[in-house]
Amino acid sequence: MWPTPQITKRTADSIGIFKQQAASFELQASSRKLQAYFSSTRQAPNGRLTTEHTLAACSLPLEAQNMKIAGLEIDLVRQQMRSLRLTVYAGGRIRVSVPLQTPASVIEEFVQARRSWIEKHQQRFATREPAPQPRYEAGETVPYLGQAYELLVTPVAGRPGVVLLPESGQLRLSVPEGSTATQREAVLTVWYRQQMKQVLPALFAQWEPVVGRAAADWGIKQMRTRWGTCNIGARRVWLNLELIKRPLPCLEYVLVHELTHLHERLHNARFWGLMDQFMPDWRTHRAELNRVLLAPGAAPDAD
Repeated sequence: MWPTPQITKRTADSIGIFKQQAASFELQASSRKLQAYFSSTRQAPNGRLTTEHTLAACSLPLEAQNMKIAGLEIDLVRQQMRSLRLTVYAGGRIRVSVPLQTPASVIEEFVQARRSWIEKHQQRFATREPAPQPRYEAGETVPYLGQAYELLVTPVAGRPGVVLLPESGQLRLSVPEGSTATQREAVLTVWYRQQMKQVLPALFAQWEPVVGRAAADWGIKQMRTRWGTCNIGARRVWLNLELIKRPLPCLEYVLVHELTHLHERLHNARFWGLMDQFMPDWRTHRAELNRVLLAPGAAPDAD
């Protein structure tokens, strides 16, 4: 009989902090003895299972099997990996990924131990505001650094562009006559990326001395399930383009979260203690990020 996993949670609202715009909550169980069990001896470990929030290396997953485990509808995936991973998606879907030879009894116990955690986050997803589907037409509002701006759409024969009019609370989008919603979105996305590139250097310069770690490189990309990620070996930080739409402290929170991973890889007590030291009000900013989903069917989180 395996012991009940001792869990240290990493959730989208705990931020999986920087992964928070896709809508998933993940939790992993791993240990050296568990790895040995699935590699050579294949004997149940006698040690305690502990959970971490780091992704296990794995190959392409096999097809998911829909089944009932511990009274819950589960999508079960067996694949080459060294940990058990539990994910709850927006909409309530539950996915469990396990090493190929994991016994059914181990999977049952793993899910049962997390039943209250699963139900709690299913409830959170049920109360979240779905992301609206904008058409980028005149009169709509678009976000920028936490403020809503009225969109003005102006036909133009030349190069399309965006001009922010903070005095009137408006944003002028100049596009060719007859442009589609997709084309208007593309123009606005280019502008968002330009603005974020201008903002970030000063933020890194501000927070790296506070955290005591510096990124060797950073980049911006659109992510469906993460607010940010950190490649610890390369000291490279990636930030979600969606953050430029949120209040500036939210962007700072994700940046600090990722830099803190250069001290501590896991989302454990040491990690959150460092976050309390570097940014005492980080929970407020995390709650703001959790308020709206990044994308339909996804959950926001940060690595």
